[in-house]
Amino acid sequence: MAVAGLCLSAVFGVAHAAEPLKVVASFSILGDIVREVGGKDVSLTTLVGPDGDAHEYEPTPGDAKKLSAAQVLFVNGLDFETWLPKLTKASGFAGKTVVASQGVTPRKFAQAAAGDKHDDHDHDHDHDHDHDHADGHHHHGDADPHAWQNLANGVIYARNVADGLAAADPAHAEAYRQRAAAYITRLQALDTSTKATFAAIAADRRKVVTSHDAFGYFGDAYGVSFIPAMGVSTDAEPSAGEVARMIEQVKRDKVPAVFVENISSPKLVQQIARETGAKVGGTLYSDALSKPGQPGATYLEMFEWNVRQLAAALQP
Repeated sequence: MAVAGLCLSAVFGVAHAAEPLKVVASFSILGDIVREVGGKDVSLTTLVGPDGDAHEYEPTPGDAKKLSAAQVLFVNGLDFETWLPKLTKASGFAGKTVVASQGVTPRKFAQAAAGDKHDDHDHDHDHDHDHDHADGHHHHGDADPHAWQNLANGVIYARNVADGLAAADPAHAEAYRQRAAAYITRLQALDTSTKATFAAIAADRRKVVTSHDAFGYFGDAYGVSFIPAMGVSTDAEPSAGEVARMIEQVKRDKVPAVFVENISSPKLVQQIARETGAKVGGTLYSDALSKPGQPGATYLEMFEWNVRQLAAALQP
């Protein structure tokens, strides 16, 4: 009887096994948040993978095929995925789109143009944002799309992901919410420790040059001034005059460290370091996770790595 009972339950188990929800995330950092919250109840595809540059991404026919089969599409929003509307239309995607940044208070690039006095590095670089408009690429508008660089916004992303999954798959709503709650606890703990890490470093040393303008939310949340070498877009090449002005600024402000990102060419940052004597820090992860087995393979690992690299370079 026991054996028969086992067989019967196995049959019922198969009969009641639901297919995982087919979901697509636009880029790797968001994909990892969806993976944490969705767990075994989702089948996840990520369009722009590890070390991939979502600013420069060119969708493939394979992407259209993946999207056409999806039930839910998770996007960052804030004009980050400028290539996505065309892909969505071409794929015939008929599912639900969830904007992960919904409810975030956007940081405006326009603050730079206004000469925002708390981030005195910004006003020297508002011209960089104009490159995007002049060359016809990646029009992000006024809103900075890199909201995940503040862990408090990461919490908002996780809640939006949980709500989106629960709405599309009510049978597993409780599981999504429980996973999100556990994940949010970890994000909040790292947020607290990150604030403490930078509070312990003298304010006049909390200045960094990075490849492009991806760390504004991080700077605002954790008290670090970031000077972007290349503006908002990874394809906006600064002129010789702009590079000279940046080198002058790095010397004037005694910026202790310069960093490259995993999606950018290191040449410009290395030149600035060579001509100013600033220390070259390690690689920072900005718009993409690392490949598996590297230091930034998940959103939490990426953030922890960036904090450690920055704090080490800014110490006297």
